[in-house]
Amino acid sequence: MGKSSLELFGLMVEKIDLGVMVLDADMCIRCWNEFLSQRTGKPQAEVIGRHFLRVFPDADKSSFGEMVELAQERGIHVYNHWLQEAPFVRLSGEVGQQPMQSTLFFPFFGQKGEPLFGLIIYDTGTIAKSSAQLESALNALRSNQSEQDQLLRKLEAANSQLLQSEKLAAIGQLAAGVAHEINNPIGFVFSNLKTLSIYVRDLLKMIDAVEDAVELDEIRQLKRQLDYDYIRGDVEALIHESEDGIDRVKRIISALKDFSHIEEEEFRSADLHRGLDTTLNVVNNELKYKAEVIKEYGDLPRVECIPSQINQVVMNLLVNAAHAIEGFGRILIRTGCEQSEVWVEIEDSGKGIEPRLINRIYEPFFTTKPVGKGTGLGLALSYSIVQKHNGRIDVRSEVGVGTCFRVYLPIKQPVESQSQEVSA
Repeated sequence: MGKSSLELFGLMVEKIDLGVMVLDADMCIRCWNEFLSQRTGKPQAEVIGRHFLRVFPDADKSSFGEMVELAQERGIHVYNHWLQEAPFVRLSGEVGQQPMQSTLFFPFFGQKGEPLFGLIIYDTGTIAKSSAQLESALNALRSNQSEQDQLLRKLEAANSQLLQSEKLAAIGQLAAGVAHEINNPIGFVFSNLKTLSIYVRDLLKMIDAVEDAVELDEIRQLKRQLDYDYIRGDVEALIHESEDGIDRVKRIISALKDFSHIEEEEFRSADLHRGLDTTLNVVNNELKYKAEVIKEYGDLPRVECIPSQINQVVMNLLVNAAHAIEGFGRILIRTGCEQSEVWVEIEDSGKGIEPRLINRIYEPFFTTKPVGKGTGLGLALSYSIVQKHNGRIDVRSEVGVGTCFRVYLPIKQPVESQSQEVSA
């Protein structure tokens, strides 16, 4: 800004009916406009270099300190009400009390890079009361704001219901595969139990024969007849296989239990690798006939997230990767950490996405899958979940080569957006 521009700006500040002052890092007044001189009865020369609270000893020290702290630490604009009831001198010379109802406090840097703070003081109550039209407009805005708040709440509820419905639909699509995964070990455990019952019957027969046997050769002959050596070796194998089968069922059920917390809404510290393995167990039947799954896990810290929702994102990406592969291919799952973020990458060797469709893949109900293969909500809801976690999704794809989705998540969720204006 040139000198002439600065002069014009200064003339404007002197003419507006608002109190404008500049404070340094120690909260000492550097300058203020004529409006404040008139309203306080204190010329600018008298207050320059003095601390704000010495010039305004009746100011709300607690509110002022809170404003300064927010502005210094977070670099935001801070609004406040009733910071100071400042004595003023009317143009006629009458002395009275004029409530400066509202203030705006914000940081900026001077021409030499020194930290400064602007303080604007204005009387919103007087302004509103001076104009019936403005009061009416403010009432209309409040009404519109209330309606918008209600609509936002309804939209959030609908989005939550849609998320749960999509999750239930996805689990429904996987139910047959999960049932197959459980049915296999249950089937051979049942078969092993039938074989074990025959072996137990033969062993009991040998035990009973001991009491009636006259000679040891009779028992030896019965052992050979019942093939005791084979039974003895096979019993151990059957028990070991049955234990493995039951453990496999337990793992699948445990994975389903971890995966299906659709009511979970609280952020908590979680192990992303456990979530990935849980989801792989749930979708195993969907993947094992389509691709070789290769895990390349990096070192990850625990991440603040809603684990079941992140599992939902991973499941959607894995199922999409399997559907994209024609024949038998490969799916790579990679993880890594970059400064304050972690990332999860799922890459497939499928048919890829055409460039003209890349910008549409997150649209609700948009899908390139055949009818009955998908709802078109998987990626849309995944995108919504990642946004809710203050993360992002990157995608790169090449037709005929494959697609890679990378999900970035912050390790710690921010308490609030740094750019948001906070009311003190």
